[in-house]
Amino acid sequence: MAFIIKPLITEKMTKITDKFPNRFGFIVRPDANKLQIKKEVEDMYQVTVVDVNTCRYAGKRMSRYTRAGLVKGQKNAFKKAIVTLKEGETIDFYSNI
Repeated sequence: MAFIIKPLITEKMTKITDKFPNRFGFIVRPDANKLQIKKEVEDMYQVTVVDVNTCRYAGKRMSRYTRAGLVKGQKNAFKKAIVTLKEGETIDFYSNI
């Protein structure tokens, strides 16, 4: 079962990876636990995972004014996992482009 949805490549996550070269972020399914995330990262990228930190984000209500009037909606809720790898190991997200 695929628990990892996509790797997290944002400006904030890039700063964390620059400061700690063995930490990488992923967007995961909300029902995934740390052991499942660890196993899937190890299987997918052939690395050794030392630690997994997770954080749940709630969906935020948003509205904007357009020519057609007020448009209301909601951003999606998601779960983020920050994975710490063994010292000296790394993941290259751009290798298959």
